[in-house]
Amino acid sequence: MSETRPLRVAMIGYGFMGAAHSVGWRQAPRVFELPAAVEMAVVTGRNAEAVADAAAHWGWQESATDWRAVIARDDIDIVDIVTPGDSHAEIAIAALEAGKHVLCEKPLANTVAEAEAMADAASRAAAHGVRSMVGFTYRRVPAVTFLRDLIAQGAVGRIAQVRAAYRQDWLVDPEMPLAWRLQKEHAGSGALGDIGAHIIDMTQFVTGLDVTAVSGVLDTIVRERPLQGSGSGLSGTAAEGYGEVTVDDVAIFTGRLSTGALVSFEATRFATGRKNALTLEVSGDKGALRFELEDLNTLWFYDRTAPAETQGFTRILVTEAQHPYVAAWWPAGHMLGYEHGFSHQVVDLITAIAEGTDPHPSFAEGLSVQRVLDAVEQSSERGSAWVPVGASVPASR
Repeated sequence: MSETRPLRVAMIGYGFMGAAHSVGWRQAPRVFELPAAVEMAVVTGRNAEAVADAAAHWGWQESATDWRAVIARDDIDIVDIVTPGDSHAEIAIAALEAGKHVLCEKPLANTVAEAEAMADAASRAAAHGVRSMVGFTYRRVPAVTFLRDLIAQGAVGRIAQVRAAYRQDWLVDPEMPLAWRLQKEHAGSGALGDIGAHIIDMTQFVTGLDVTAVSGVLDTIVRERPLQGSGSGLSGTAAEGYGEVTVDDVAIFTGRLSTGALVSFEATRFATGRKNALTLEVSGDKGALRFELEDLNTLWFYDRTAPAETQGFTRILVTEAQHPYVAAWWPAGHMLGYEHGFSHQVVDLITAIAEGTDPHPSFAEGLSVQRVLDAVEQSSERGSAWVPVGASVPASR
């Protein structure tokens, strides 16, 4: 561990993602040998009482209600943004211009224009040694990183097809209150941006290929919901009256990769009985790989080059010390969970800052996902016509 001054973190926001990020900031320095010490300095939110409770609960040294004042402080080195998407651009650009390293939750922004402004700010800041990263945390599930590594090593050969789906059921009940995630002015889009962004990024990450064109459709199944009285994360209580749902509930689209291979994407909050079912399957001429988030310590591999009599999907338990990130944790077979990816995110960010390198996924990679999201919306508006994705940035290899 370095003896230099600790890197002090300010987190802007404190809800569901704030809790997950807090666990990551708290665990990573205790489990991994980080190249720099980290301090959870301050958490910021609009409700003074609620944010103070969050600080005490998750281990932040103090709380505040003015993010601008926090960013201006000389004792803050890293700004972690876990607010709704409508504030990402303003906070991130201000933090970068103040010389703070930035971690921003996905999707990067609510619009391509905002994401472009953020990527430009990140590029300017990088010239002065200021680093930035997008929180596509599922990249850091060991099985997903290992899947990417196996593809890079040629395990599936030439990629022929990808199937990516993220299915949840938390909106099946029409009486579920109108949370901010269901309002376009705050969330940008619905299932498409919230969970569809994950499978777009994951596809580009594991294949090393860009999504270059899309054809798809968006649908809003329940168009009015009770106004929200109180809530946190994916739950809440209703108040009097109803309001309009202004985002999609379901996004189903096809993508074309830069090699010409096809990808089927599905992002839905109406898959009854599916709680957090992210699945990814990559098929090639030499084999196939499959990952399921609800069984996140496991990877399935089909080796088409094996003798015909022994071919079949093989279960790989991704808990060996040789697997990505795993050596710092428990003995083989002692499972990791959802929260561990947030610790791995901290490890990669702090390592990049200490080494003076740009972490991944970068804001430029976040922009590439934003352009895909925008193209899907355009396609749906144009009757599922094929829409080319704007100039994109290759995923980190």
